[in-house]
Amino acid sequence: MVMLTALLLLNGDLADAQQPRKVPRIGFLFTGSKDQPHLESFRQGLANLGYVEGKNFAVEYRYAEGKLEALPTLAAELVSLKLDVILTTTIRASRAVLQATNTIPVVAVGIGDPVVDGLVKSLARPGGNFTALSNSTGAGLWGKQLELLTEAVPKINSVSMLWNIDAAQLASAALGDAKTTAKALGIQLRLFEIKSNADIDRAFDDLKERRAHGLIMTAGPVMTRNSKRLAVLAGKSRLPSMYNSRQFVEDGGLMSYGVNFADLYRRAASYVDKILKGRQPADLPVEQPMKFELFVNLRTAEQIGVTIEPNVLVRADRVIR
Repeated sequence: MVMLTALLLLNGDLADAQQPRKVPRIGFLFTGSKDQPHLESFRQGLANLGYVEGKNFAVEYRYAEGKLEALPTLAAELVSLKLDVILTTTIRASRAVLQATNTIPVVAVGIGDPVVDGLVKSLARPGGNFTALSNSTGAGLWGKQLELLTEAVPKINSVSMLWNIDAAQLASAALGDAKTTAKALGIQLRLFEIKSNADIDRAFDDLKERRAHGLIMTAGPVMTRNSKRLAVLAGKSRLPSMYNSRQFVEDGGLMSYGVNFADLYRRAASYVDKILKGRQPADLPVEQPMKFELFVNLRTAEQIGVTIEPNVLVRADRVIR
C-alpha cells in the first residue's frame, strides 16, 4: 500500500512536470508603423523584471500604419487571441480596444489626459479594465517649449505652430498654452492644422512664403510618423524648431523639450508585470510623467546658421555635436 501511494504521488509529480507552463501573451496596438522609437525601452523594462521575449512571454504586434479606420479591426484581432494584456499608445487605439473588450486588461502608454477624454473615472481609481501612463502635464509644457526656443535663439519674434487635431484634448491644451505664452512674450503665432502627410507639405510651402522665424508642434501620430521628414523640411527652411520628443532631435531636429517617453515605456513594463501577477487595471492608478528632458542638436544648429545660447546648452540633458 505504501509503495502504491508512492508510485501515485510520483506519477502525479511527473504529470505536473510534463504540463507546459502557460506563457503570458501581450498585445501591442500601434497607430503608427513598425519604426517605434520607444519600444526597446519597454522590452528593457520587462527584461529588468525577468521577462525575455520568445522565452517566457510572447507579444502580438499590430500596426495601423497611420490608417485610423484600421484600428477597430486590429483591436478585434488582438481581442480574439484572448491575450493576457493589451497595450495601446493613443486615445483612438485605446477606445478601439475598449470597444472590443471589457475583460482583457488594457494599459495605455503616453496618452494625454484619460479623465478628460472619458476613458477613466479618475486618475487614482481608473475603474473597468483600463489604466494608463499619461504624458499629460497640464498647462505649461508648450509654453515652456516656446520660452526655451526663444531663449535659445533670441532673434525669433514670429513662430509657426503645427498642431495635430488627432491628438484630441492634448492638442487643444497645447494650442491654448502656446497662445497665452506667445502673447506674454510678444511673439506672433501662426497656426497650421495638421491631419495628414499632405497637410505637412502644404504647411511648409506656406511657411516659405511667410518667412517664419521659428517652429513648434504638438504631439500626435501624424507628427511622430513623420519625424525625419519634419526635421528635414525644417532644416531646408532653416527654421529653428522645437519638438516634444528626443526622437525628432535624433532624426535631425534642432531642439526638444518634453516628457521622457523612454521612462514611460519602462514604467509600463512594471504595470504589465503587476497585471500578469493578478492585479486589476481598475486598482492601478493612472501615472503622470515623472521625468522631462531637453535635447539640443548642435550639428543642426550649424547647418541652419544659428547659435544656441550657452545658458540653454548647460541645461540640456544631451547635446548632439
